[in-house]
Amino acid sequence: MTRPPRRTLDERATRLAAADLLSRKPWTRADLAVRLRRRGAPAETAMAIVADLSARGHLDDAAFAQNWVAVRSARGYGAARLRTELRARGVATALIDAALATVRDDGVDERAREIARRRLPALQRLEARTGSGARVAARLRDYLMRRGYSGSIATRVAREVTGVSAGTETDAP
Repeated sequence: MTRPPRRTLDERATRLAAADLLSRKPWTRADLAVRLRRRGAPAETAMAIVADLSARGHLDDAAFAQNWVAVRSARGYGAARLRTELRARGVATALIDAALATVRDDGVDERAREIARRRLPALQRLEARTGSGARVAARLRDYLMRRGYSGSIATRVAREVTGVSAGTETDAP
């Protein structure tokens, strides 16, 4: 089944589409431009409307990044993951750095420990089947690193929570 050709949006329709999208959630400039293009707006029109909305204060990548970091770090995501997510959304590096600077570093270890403690029971069920505490520690370390914590924090927390070193022996029997 083939789709009918997508109609091209004029400036008014593109502006309405942008208003519709912004009424649902915040967007970055890059994300909104891509979405408008996907809806059928010509590139020049989409960029002009995004620039106009930014000038009027309806789009603010810095505020988006601040909010993203605050919400996602409260959910337990680390700086590396947040940086990657914001970069994928088209936020400028300087704005990402400024947003990440607001995250307090003194609570990073405790947030990582809390996440590790929540994840540990599922991994301990694995240990009961395989009998490998080192594998559990390594998987916990890898899980924390996927959440955006540095390797040193992830290794230290995995060792503290499991009592086993989380070395590189992830494939050990």
